[in-house]
Amino acid sequence: MKTMKIVFMGTPEFAVTILERLQSDQQLTIVGVITAPDKPAGRGQKIHSSPVKDFAVEHSLHCLQPTNLKDSAFLNELASLQAELFVVVAFRMLPEVVWAMPPLGTINLHASLLPQYRGAAPINWAIINGETETGVTTFFIEREIDTGLVIEQRKITIGANTNVGELYADLMTLGAETTLSTVHKILTGDVNGLEQDEMSKNSELKAAPKIFKEDCEIDFTQDVQTVHNFCRGLDPYPGAWFTVQIRNKQESKTFKFFSVEKTNLLVSDSTHIKQNEEGILMPCSDYYLLAKEVQMEGKRKMTAKEFLAGHEISGFHL
Repeated sequence: MKTMKIVFMGTPEFAVTILERLQSDQQLTIVGVITAPDKPAGRGQKIHSSPVKDFAVEHSLHCLQPTNLKDSAFLNELASLQAELFVVVAFRMLPEVVWAMPPLGTINLHASLLPQYRGAAPINWAIINGETETGVTTFFIEREIDTGLVIEQRKITIGANTNVGELYADLMTLGAETTLSTVHKILTGDVNGLEQDEMSKNSELKAAPKIFKEDCEIDFTQDVQTVHNFCRGLDPYPGAWFTVQIRNKQESKTFKFFSVEKTNLLVSDSTHIKQNEEGILMPCSDYYLLAKEVQMEGKRKMTAKEFLAGHEISGFHL
């Protein structure tokens, strides 16, 4: 039975699911785990370790947390592990001196159907753009980010009301299955990589850049389908937000909306916020959008019903 030594690189929870699947395979030995350094987080700025480090410690895996991926001491230790393959999932950009090190190459799992949605936020952008399917791709890392030879792809349907949190969870499971399958193909020499340029000949490529707070403001002058896609593409994190004016006061408040649904209720006044028994109704260019969860600045997230029990919706307007 063939075996393989692997170094795994990753940081968030998404990567843990893939690491766990690889670690449980009897033909694979995880000789090292590379993850981000511990850092302060939260209101108390307590030092937190990454989910990948927590898994590595729990399972007694050798863990490295370099601040500089070109540091000679780190590179020497990495080489000493004598891994045949590096597997990268949701980590940082690697210098060539790292990804070119293992004899069988370095592979990456990306949460899109490459060459579509190259970039840092492919799951969010697929939903924001109203895609009905997405998937995961494994590929060999090369100099240009997310451009290497594609090894394997698997697709998944995006439901009409699926939010990014739900899709994230589904893609974690699919990603674990796909990465393990890819590693076994490399182990047995059954790899035929596809050039991404060939795959994209007849299609317009969509990007998936990193999303910042200012990118998350809702534009209610758009149609309800567009706004619906935008909100669920940012739900639960980082959250789509907007600002409302408080009637009879020279004051405004910022809100985030979650658990949104389209309605067939026609808008008659584009500044008039309504409510029904299910939640808050926001006017788009054609129909109202229903929000079942809301978070006002400085407050916790709550159901719209909880919010409406303590606030008069007629006091707010766009």
